[in-house]
Amino acid sequence: MRRIFAVCYLLFAVFALSTAHSAVDNALVQRAERYLNSITGLSGNFEQTHAGTTDRGTFSMLRPGRIRLDYTTSPIQLIANGRDLFFVDNALEQITTVPMSATPAGILVRDNISLRGSDIIVSETMQDQNTFSVRMHMQGAEGMGNMLMTFNNNPVSMAGWTVVDATGAVTTIRFSNLTTRTNFGRNFFQVQGMRATGMAGGDTFFE
Repeated sequence: MRRIFAVCYLLFAVFALSTAHSAVDNALVQRAERYLNSITGLSGNFEQTHAGTTDRGTFSMLRPGRIRLDYTTSPIQLIANGRDLFFVDNALEQITTVPMSATPAGILVRDNISLRGSDIIVSETMQDQNTFSVRMHMQGAEGMGNMLMTFNNNPVSMAGWTVVDATGAVTTIRFSNLTTRTNFGRNFFQVQGMRATGMAGGDTFFE
């Protein structure tokens, strides 16, 4: 259950402002924006840390709308099909669903990613010799958490992200061996044959 909660904190937490007077370098924001919009599909490995626990697995993304994380250290999958995000517990054969629009992950797979849009506020940027980072939150969600997205400098690539939820709990994902990939199977980002429990209650079934 601790792993499941860690996953939820990662992709289900709402962003919020963490520093009232942080500096924002618009050139770094634009650089991150250009890179994210240049991505069609990616595949690689990830390592997730939360509350002293480390999990690993494989990461896949196909824009617009689709993400999949397969955990090798637990019977958990996260699958986004362009509309909803599914938390799949293969041990219990049960799925919890949330709208992609309610998750930070939804930003990564939009048709057009604008980090300066009306619903996203960039509160801080940072840069060192090897990486640069952009911290963001959703408009009107101050106090509910924040997301720091980190990129490698040269060449620009996605290094990982850190989510801080409203309680201060921190979940970090780091990527490795990311490569361009678009040749996923037709049903790779689909879930079938398990009971789905919506966050608002009630069950549906995937045939």
